[in-house]
Parts: sequence; C-alpha cells; structure tokens
Amino acid sequence: QVQLVESGGGLVQAGGSLRLSCAASGRNFRDWALAWFRQTPGTDRVKIAAISANGGRKWFLGSVKDRFVISRDNAKNMVYLQMNSLKPEDTATYYCAAGRLSTIVGGNADVWGRGIQVTVSS
Repeated sequence: QVQLVESGGGLVQAGGSLRLSCAASGRNFRDWALAWFRQTPGTDRVKIAAISANGGRKWFLGSVKDRFVISRDNAKNMVYLQMNSLKPEDTATYYCAAGRLSTIVGGNADVWGRGIQVTVSS
C-alpha cells in the first residue's frame, strides 16, 4: 500500500508560484497513476492534474492547464505540482492521490494524502 505526504503549501501573493511535493512510501509506487486534487469548504474534491505511471501522459483541469505542471520522479517516489501565476481562486486544500489509471481517470483515487493548504492573497 502506498502512503502519501504532501509538503510545500502556504501563503503566496497572487501572481506568485509554489511547488507542492508529495512523498510516497510503500511498494509499487511506479505502478500507480498519480494526481493532485483540491477542495474548498463546502465543495467536492476536484482533480486538477494527473500523470500516468511512467509519466508519459498528463492531464490538467482547464483552469490550471497553462499555469500548473505535474511531474514525478519514480526513483525518489515523489510527485510534484508546480503552480505558477497563482490566483486567489486557487486557494484550497490540495491533496496528493494515487491509484489505478482507471480510478484516477474516473476522478477518484485509491490512496489519499492528508492534504495541505494553499492560500493565495489578492
């Protein structure tokens, strides 16, 4: 089973950048598709970026497509989300997630991190 721990969140001004990191422990990390989700109070968790097991395929939510980059390092069991040109509406709790490709594509995950807060001030 994979366990996930996010880091790198915090407070940033609009227009700034943050890089979220997610450290994975457990077996078979390189076999899992990975994703980042985010959630604001009172709303559903939304998938914003995903990457296939070998990193060859990536997907982004339209509103972040030109600003965020997802990457993974299978040698280090890490996944990253580089967030650029941040906007106040990007404020949310961000979750690292892992799962079978079909699960991730379907907007869900088999394993979740605890989440990390990102706040973008105007």
